[in-house]
Order: sequence, then structure tokens, then C-alpha cells
Amino acid sequence: MAGGARDVRKAFLLTTTQNYFGLLPEPCDQPRADGCPEVNNFLDDGNQMLLRVQRSDAGVTFSNSIDFADTKDKVLVFFKLRPEVITDQNLHSNILVSSMLESPINSLYQAVRQVFAPMLLKDQEWSRDLDPKLQNLLSELEAGLGVVLRRSDTNLSKLKFKEDDTRGILTPSDEFQFWVEEAHRGSKQISRERAGYFKELFETIAREFYNLDSLSLLEVVDLVETTRDVVDDVWRQTEHDHFPESRMLHLLDVIGGSFGRFVQKKLGTLNLWEDPYYLVKDHLRAGVSICEQWVIACNHLTGQVWQRYVPHPWKSEKYFPETLDRLGKRLEEVLAVRTIHEKLLYFLPASEEKMICLTRVFEPFTGLNPVHYNPYTEPLWKAAVSQYEKIIAPAEQKIAGKLKIYISEIQDSPQQLLQAFLKYKELVKRPTISKELMLERETLLARLVDSIKDFRLDFENRCRGVPGEASGPLAGKNLSEVVNNIVWVRQLELKVDDTLKIAEALLSDLSGFRSFHRAAEDLLDQFKLYEQEQFDDWSRDIQSGLSDSRSGLCIEANSRIMELDPSDGSLKVHYSDRLVILLREVRQLSALGFVIPAKIQQVANIAQKFCKQAIILKQVAHFYNSIDQQMIQSQRPMMLQSALAFEQIIKNSKAGSGGKSQITWDNPKELEAYIQKLQNAAQRLATENRKLRKWHTTFCEKVVFLMNIDLLRQQQRWKDGLQELRTGLASVEAQCPVAWQSRWEGPEDPLQYLRGLVAHALAIQSWVERAEKQALLSDTLDLSELFHPDTFLNALRQETARAMGCSVDSLKFVASWKGRLQEAKLQIKMGGLLLEGCSFDGSRLAENQHDSPSVSPVLPCCVGWIPQGAYGPYSPDECISLPVYTSAERDRVVTNIDVPCGGSPDRWIQCGAALFLKNQ
Repeated sequence: MAGGARDVRKAFLLTTTQNYFGLLPEPCDQPRADGCPEVNNFLDDGNQMLLRVQRSDAGVTFSNSIDFADTKDKVLVFFKLRPEVITDQNLHSNILVSSMLESPINSLYQAVRQVFAPMLLKDQEWSRDLDPKLQNLLSELEAGLGVVLRRSDTNLSKLKFKEDDTRGILTPSDEFQFWVEEAHRGSKQISRERAGYFKELFETIAREFYNLDSLSLLEVVDLVETTRDVVDDVWRQTEHDHFPESRMLHLLDVIGGSFGRFVQKKLGTLNLWEDPYYLVKDHLRAGVSICEQWVIACNHLTGQVWQRYVPHPWKSEKYFPETLDRLGKRLEEVLAVRTIHEKLLYFLPASEEKMICLTRVFEPFTGLNPVHYNPYTEPLWKAAVSQYEKIIAPAEQKIAGKLKIYISEIQDSPQQLLQAFLKYKELVKRPTISKELMLERETLLARLVDSIKDFRLDFENRCRGVPGEASGPLAGKNLSEVVNNIVWVRQLELKVDDTLKIAEALLSDLSGFRSFHRAAEDLLDQFKLYEQEQFDDWSRDIQSGLSDSRSGLCIEANSRIMELDPSDGSLKVHYSDRLVILLREVRQLSALGFVIPAKIQQVANIAQKFCKQAIILKQVAHFYNSIDQQMIQSQRPMMLQSALAFEQIIKNSKAGSGGKSQITWDNPKELEAYIQKLQNAAQRLATENRKLRKWHTTFCEKVVFLMNIDLLRQQQRWKDGLQELRTGLASVEAQCPVAWQSRWEGPEDPLQYLRGLVAHALAIQSWVERAEKQALLSDTLDLSELFHPDTFLNALRQETARAMGCSVDSLKFVASWKGRLQEAKLQIKMGGLLLEGCSFDGSRLAENQHDSPSVSPVLPCCVGWIPQGAYGPYSPDECISLPVYTSAERDRVVTNIDVPCGGSPDRWIQCGAALFLKNQ
């Protein structure tokens, strides 16, 4: 202050103004506070509450009011808490300082969002004293200001201008909210639909970004991949007007910023120098992965994929998130420091020197937070790393010799040698250790040269073969040949790239590195050429197929969707499987970075438009063509009406109320209605089929359940099970045809059938008891007591073959009414046979007399299995082979028996002679 004591009040205003506007402290550039009436009024007049400072071309100006006409320049505002004169005592307790950038709305919004809302709403002490209504008002104020800011100038109606203005988009959530608001408040219907489309695409990741701080590092690693796919879908969509390039550039930037701040916040909770190495390593690797993956995604999308995307090409230079990239490299450096330290400790002896190293090694990093990367912290970080390297230098000298001995022991094994260098990569990079391991590194380089030769030889041997064969590329799942070959060669590229990275990191100073590098680059060029050849061949084949109607690649929008094939009655959809494969190929090749020719892309777009409906129709067609195989044969008459109704819908695929024209692909409303009708009919048929199959299974299970009941001890269980079976039969009796009921073996009357079932169950119990007493084969057996007598005879055949040491095919079945069979190792005495069409006295067949019964019993006989070449009890010339049926209905043959007839077998065939087991 000239000519007197220094005015502390004006010094405060002057210093604050200089610092804010970046003014030099020379007198010629200082704002003239002395003698300024506005400054004096603010300081000396208790009623003057405000002082505005603004810098313009004319210099710094003061005012006691806010000029709202022009807010482009930075504005600094001093204002009072209380209407008092400013003194030395109340200078720092009564003056508030605020700045204003861009606009009052933006300044107020940021102040509420960044300062007051978090403090008043999230801090427990302040939120407890604030009325809930006021809290709601504060939240509404923040949201409302955000809406106004994102909508830019509400007086401008052009959507493009508003979309290019991203001043209010500070986080990904702001971007997502912008499209939510536009979907509700857009000036035109088409604008609202477009905004709604983008809103739905962003919804995939909106919740994760809103709750980003609550996610783990590994979850955000996955989120990076999902976000990449979402922004790719947003950029490449063709349903509406394209997403603005400037807005996408800003979105990529704010997403990268969010990822970077998230990584810094998560890693900031760790003590990177003292926490356990495994914990720090995992967190740092996840953080590096987040940074690297987003950098790679931005580089790939804006540098390759989008630049080649013809419908909406990226016109600017590729976007490179430099700050995020440098943060990732900083994290890699931190991880390298910790890793080197761990490797040093591994080789150092457990001595006092080791303890000194532990306590001193991280001293240079004291007070420095390594995850806070910016241009101001970079010199400090480099200085700390340099000091750290000086501390560990003595330890490196000792470890170099130990590492040399360790590697020399395994250098004869290429795989172990490579793994050792990878394991101790951070140590090998150290100049001292690298120099000591010169010979070992030369050996590794020779091994890598051999691996490049092996990659080249493997590629040349396989590149012209068929995928999956020994001489062809390795085959993947669900990949067409062209995609498979490109993916295969990309995998080889990754292996060569990994080899190059190892060499560049550890071997770049060796004399043979240049020739190795040249050979690897040549091989990579060969891979690229092969990729392009594969793609070009595919493009030519597809484009030639587009002109051939038989290729399956042609789809007419006004063609019929499906029809019945007159040759075999199958239902065919006019959307070939080749089109489905083409869509997959186009999608996969686009993802691999290839530019799809416009003609192919156009066909793919048309096919994609109808793909969803075509897949549904193919499912319906498959159901129609295979439903007969899913039905139980005896149940088909029960489903006849539903099947006919389903078929009628297929045949009458007409559009419109009059049904005069065929339904085609380019009639979406009629097509959707027709598909719905088809699906409903198919669902009814499938439901009915499942219901009947379930009843069939249930009946079988209940019958088996009844078979396992001991009737002597569990009579009540038998009655309960029988009642359940009766109830089930009654529920389907109305739709159950006679033909289905007749499929039951035995009487059609269920009660009569169950009586027979009881008899069978009792008989089987008797068989079991005799078998346990070793008396089964010595008694006369009635095969009608068995559920499956043919199974019993086959078991006897197998036991006989086992006893005779021969195959079952070398045995034949014989019967004897003369006594036991001499050639049979095992035999049974079978009774209970009945004869129809003639009579038999045990010696030969005889014709029935007029008073003879139509069915007569047959004497028991001995039956068994003997070798094919052995003589049976009867001469073949005097016998006839009669079938043995399970019942008089002659619907199921058990076996055939040679019965003596005295010659003339035709005579007995004409009589209809046949044997069957005794009725129950």
C-alpha cells in the first residue's frame, strides 16, 4: 500500500486475484486495487456484499455486481457471509471466494455435485441434521441442473447441435442419462426413437458404471470388454442416424477417465510397498489389464475397424487415451519394482544384509503415491526409481552369479530355459545381470530362432490342407473354413509376437537379434498375406454364389416363407442354412478386422433382418418333421385332431383378412401373427404329446410298483396302488382309442388285466423260492407264468453256451416227448402248452374229430439247447416246426418247436396248427 502501512485486506484480494488469473507479481501487471472504488466499497461498506473480478483484453476489472451478458471469460467472485465491514480480524471468517467458468449453470452444477451434495447427503453428521425434504430438493436441484446442462441451449431445436455439445458430459453415466432424457423429451418422434435405441444399447453397461466404485478390479476387467462391444454396436448401428463422431470421441475419453480414476481409487487402498506381494501383484495386474485393454480397444476400433466400416467410417485420427496408457505403464513399473524385490529376496541369503535390504529398499518412495500419475509427479517418480536402483545394485552383483549357475543347469532343455527367463524376466533386464548372462542369452536367442523356423515349417505344411485333418490347420468349434483358417493363423501370429516380445525385452543388444527380428517379421508378413488370400477367396466365392439361385445365398423379400415338399411331405423354410452360416461369417470376419464387400454386406443385412423369424420357423419345421418320431405309436390316434389342426395352419399360410395372398418376408406384421399362430399350435401339440407320454410312463411305473408288492403282507398298499391306476386310466379313457388299450398284453379290461398281473406276481414269487432251493430246473415249469418267457429261454441258451464253451449261435432249440435230451447240458421240463388246429398224443399230430375241442392241452416235454450238428430226438423229415405264441391271439411269438407229425407238413399248416401258452 503506497505511502502508508500495508492494507492486509487489499493484499489478500490482490494475491488471490494474481494467483487465480496467473498474473506476474510485477507492478505493471498487478490489478490496481488501491484507489479502486469498487474494492473500497466491498471492504468498507457493510451493505456491499459482492466484488467481481474479471480479466479481459483491457486488463483486470472490478465490479460490485455480476454481469450476466458475457460469461465466456473466467470470473472470480468475493462475497460476504455477513453484512459487515471487512477488518483484519474478520477477513478470513467473513469472505467467501468462488470462481465461475463457462456459464453460471455449469459452475452451480459442479459446486452442488462435487461439494455440497456429497457433504450434505452422504456425510452422516450433516445429513442427520438436514430435513429430508431439503435433501430431496438438493437432489432434484442437482438432477435438474444436469438436465439443463446436457441439453445445452434449450432454445435451439437442432438435435445435431445439442449432440455435438458435450460440455455437460463428465462421466459415462452423464452420457447414458443424456439419451434417457432425449428418449422422453425429444422434439420429434424419430428423434425419440433414435435416442431410445441408443438408450437400450447403453443399458447393458449403464448400471455397472453407475455403481463402478462398488465393483472389484476383476469385474471391471470384464466390464472393459463389454463396454468395447457396446460402443462398437452404437457406432455400427444402421437402424437410425449415425452416432456423431465428436460425441463418440468424447465418450471414449470419459470412459477411459472413469477407468483410470477407478484403478487409482482401488489401488490407493493398498500399501504397494509393504502389503503382501501376491496381493499387490494381483491388484496391479488387474489394474494394468484394465488400462491396456481399453487402450487396445480404442486403438483397434478407431484405427482399424471403424475406419474400414463403409456405412459409417471414422474420419478422424485414431483415438489414443494417452493418460490411461501412461497410468498403465506406471503400474507396470510399480509391479516391476515389487517383482524385482521379491526375486532378489529369493536369491539373497537369510542374513543381516537381507534384513537391511528389506528396511532400506523402498525408502526412496516414501511420501510418493505411485498410482497418482501426471506430468508433475513423473520427475519425482523417476528420481525415486533411480535411487532405488542404486540401493539394489550391490545385491544385483551377488545374484547375477547365482542366476547364471541356475540357468546353466537347464539350458539343454529349451522349454525350461524359456520358462526360467520368463520367470526372472525383471532380473534379466537389469544391466548388471544381463551382462553376466550374455552366454545364456545367446543360447536363448538360438532357441527362439529355431522356434521361428518351426512355426514357419508348421504353417507351410498345414496352410493348404483341410481344417481338422493331420495335414491341415487345427479346427475350432462352430467355425467355417475361412474363419477357422484365419483364426488358426492369428494364433500362430500371437505365438510369433510373444517370441518377438521376449526377444525385444531380453535380447535386443545381442548381435544375432537383427537377423532373428527380420525372420520373425517376414513370417508375420507371410501370415498376413495368407489371411488376406483366405478372405479374398471367400469374398469371390460368396459373390459368385449371389448370382446363383441354387446356392442358398439368395433371399427374396417378397418370396414365400415356407412350403410343404411334395416329394416327401416335409416342411421346408425358404431360408437356407447357408444364409445362417453367412451371417456368422460376416460377423466373425468383421470382428477380425476385415472390411466386408458392400454387396455381401447388403445380403447379410437383409438376411439379418429376417434371421430371428427364420430361426423360429426352422424350429417349427423341425418340430413338424419330427413329431411323429416323438409320439408313441399307439398314441398317435389320440393326437390326430391336434396334428390335423397344426397341419392345416401350415397349408393355409395366407395373409390378410381374406387370405388371398401368401405370407412373405417383407410383411412383418402378418409374418409375426402367422408365426405366433404356428407356435401356439405347435405348443398345443407338444403339450398334448408330453402329457400322453407322461401318462404312459406313469402307468408303466405304477404297474412295476404293483409287481413289487407282497400281496400276502401288503394288501393295503396293493389296493391303494390299484386305485391310483384306475383313477389315471379314467382320466384319459375318453380320448383313449381301443387300439391303444389293446396294446396291453392280456385282457383289454384293466381289472381283468390286473388279476392276471397278480397271478404273474404270485407265480414269479414261487419261481424265486424254488430257485433259492436249487429246485427250479427239476420241476415242471409253466412259461405262461412269466412276463417274458422268451427272455427266460434266451437266458437258458446263454447258460448252456457257457457250460459247453461254445457260442450261442452254434446252438439250436429242441423239444422231446420221449424223455430227457442226451445232448443238452441244461434242460427244463416245460408244461402248460396248448395246441390249436389239431391234437397231439405225445407221439404224433392227429386231425381233430367233429366233437374234438378246438384247443387241447399238450403233454409236458423236455426242452433245451444242443449243438447245431447234433441229432435231435426226432428225424427232421417227420417233424413240423410250430410257433409257440404267448396267447391265442397269436400276436407275439415266444419260440418255435419241432413236433413229430408223421410227414406231410403242408397238411398241418393248412389246419392252422399252432402252440400257445396257457391262458391265465
